[in-house]
Amino acid sequence: MARSFSDAEKDNIRNKLIDECGKSWMLIGYKKTKIDELCLKVGISKGAFYAFFDSKEHLFCRVFDVFQERHKALEETLPAFPEKEDICHMLKQLYLEYNKTNILTQRNSPDFISFLNRAPEEWIEKSRKISANFIADNIFNSNLKLKMSKEKAIGIFNALLAIVTSKEILGYDHFEVFCTLLDSVINEIYE
Repeated sequence: MARSFSDAEKDNIRNKLIDECGKSWMLIGYKKTKIDELCLKVGISKGAFYAFFDSKEHLFCRVFDVFQERHKALEETLPAFPEKEDICHMLKQLYLEYNKTNILTQRNSPDFISFLNRAPEEWIEKSRKISANFIADNIFNSNLKLKMSKEKAIGIFNALLAIVTSKEILGYDHFEVFCTLLDSVINEIYE
């Protein structure tokens, strides 16, 4: 007979599955992450897994949602009328989050594309909207005046954040490089 879980146990198991899946995704990727191994780490059977998530892809969607929620929380660090320093601080925090959760920096990798090919279509559409609007909604929703087009500024910020994907070849502390470039370009972007 299948064991039933209390609501507290369900929440705990669900959170452990999300946590273990996130760790595995960062270390070995989507394709190599196995449900059997996650269940073993969490202490449930593979059959019990399906009481928590419909599929491996649904679990991965939830893991990605958790990462995006952490990024969204950075929005709350900005004051109502941010200054350039506030925007720099938030972008530095976002960069550190990208570095910590390298899943977000792998959006064009074959492994991530394989995940997207199997993810539910409605989730993909929602995820795209969140990612595409993050910088535009949070950095340009301020009292600061741009010295250039919004599109160019977004391109510059995205290029700077992309440093995290090349950190191994920089030959210097990648975060310090990011901060130096951001601090030097912010006055070229805003008046």
